[in-house]
Amino acid sequence: MGRAQGQKHNKGSLPQVPKNLKTDGKDVEYSSELADHADLEAQSRANAANQRVKNRK
Repeated sequence: MGRAQGQKHNKGSLPQVPKNLKTDGKDVEYSSELADHADLEAQSRANAANQRVKNRK
């Protein structure tokens, strides 16, 4: 088609996510008063998985 022949794309200068905006994937807000059964079960499974990983090291 020839539409992009005169355009130069600098993909190296695309904006990156600053380190202060990146998260570690953990939720920081949690209220045990608002937790339902599924939340409590998920939390216990996560704790059990973390314990298994910790025991492997």
